[in-house]
Amino acid sequence: MELDNGKETNGSTPRKRDKGLHLRPVSPEASGVGLPYAPVDWPKKGDVWTWKVGRRVAITGHFLDRYLYPPKHLHRVENSGKGRGLASKLSVERYVKTAFPDADINAFFASFSWKIPAKKHSLTNVARAFLVASHEERAEVSLSDTQSDGLTCKAGNKKCNSLFAEAESPSLVPLPCDLCCSEPRFCRNCCCILCSKTVDLKYGGYSFIKCEAMVNGCICGHVAHLNCALRSYMAGTVGGSIGLDAEYYCRRCDAKTFLVPHVTRLLKTCEAIDSRDEIEKILNLGVCILRGSEKTNAISLLNRIDSAITELKCGTSLEDIWKVRESEFAISTGVIHNGNVELKPTNNKDSLDSGPCLVSVLSISSDYHIEYLKLENEIDQVLQDLRKEQESEYKIAEERLYAQKNYLRNLYQQLDKERSELSHLASGTKADAMLNAILNRVDQIKQEVMKLKEMEEVANGFGRTPKGTLKKHFGLEIED
Repeated sequence: MELDNGKETNGSTPRKRDKGLHLRPVSPEASGVGLPYAPVDWPKKGDVWTWKVGRRVAITGHFLDRYLYPPKHLHRVENSGKGRGLASKLSVERYVKTAFPDADINAFFASFSWKIPAKKHSLTNVARAFLVASHEERAEVSLSDTQSDGLTCKAGNKKCNSLFAEAESPSLVPLPCDLCCSEPRFCRNCCCILCSKTVDLKYGGYSFIKCEAMVNGCICGHVAHLNCALRSYMAGTVGGSIGLDAEYYCRRCDAKTFLVPHVTRLLKTCEAIDSRDEIEKILNLGVCILRGSEKTNAISLLNRIDSAITELKCGTSLEDIWKVRESEFAISTGVIHNGNVELKPTNNKDSLDSGPCLVSVLSISSDYHIEYLKLENEIDQVLQDLRKEQESEYKIAEERLYAQKNYLRNLYQQLDKERSELSHLASGTKADAMLNAILNRVDQIKQEVMKLKEMEEVANGFGRTPKGTLKKHFGLEIED
């Protein structure tokens, strides 16, 4: 396509605005046209670009996923991002330099705001596992700014999460650690607990995992490279005493983190990356995490990743790879647009009937995998909570039953001692007193044995154990 450059402003340079841009916060998946988040009058006067944001929010308060769409008459230009949009600052820069070699790229980006702030309520709903600033955003934060605020990183990492702690919840108190955190150059926020090297925040920090287990009211907060954890048999599916199934085991607090949600976000991250080598590297990590798992959602996700890797190696375009993922269960006559089914006429009529039922169908997301995985994750969470509750009941029963057993053992030992003493006494007052003590001891043992039998009713479960027994022998108050 040939462009008429006669109407371009200053050789494809966006005109400057006299007034500053008012950056209004927006909601997840919002979109708009023109300023302040997209260029106007570029490359020609009257041209207006479109913008859109995803759902992930960085700790700086800006959206990690933002897309830029060129005007419609530029869609035929190679790599214009039609449909998916230009998903990164680098892809925008490549497109502009390719389509308009003489353009001033700095002036182009100066004409609008690349960063799009999120509304406050969006910050509380974002997944904490990916609540990190993007690689480009962290690079824009100067060390002098953090030092001026009195923020430092023990490892000297300029892009450490601890330098952005103000965006985190202040109620999360870090778990005291006198092991690895006592080392002078170790920072729990950015140093791997297994190799002590700093983690990489590139592509949303997909390559590491943060332990967010709560221990005595404090958050563990230690991070680890997933590759280090896999090599150390502390991630993925591991048998033996550690017993992992698509999980991560924290060496500091012994907590386990379910990794399927992390891999799900990892797969979504790949859709915004242009480098095929990087995508394959990320997908291979996902395969290592999920391989061997017996969980249904992990197996389903692994099949999706294997399929994507196969298509990637066959040379399938990235757009088609992700389009296949989104359209597997779309209506046969439809097309995909922004993740929803959009019907396309199959004859010469201008449009299809748009009744209430059709509107309802069109509003349903076509990516059933995500909804299915959410249900799987909810069920796994319920089962984990049930297991924890049962483990808690088991520990209470174990403690009380063994305490009663030990008490009876002491009574039996005391009875043997008293019997031995009686055998060495001649008949008389002392012998009679010892005999009475032995008889009382026997009665006491009988009562404690009966008590133990009552306590053993918990074998049927706390829910089927009489409330009086739970209150009397286990100290548990059960409400009606």
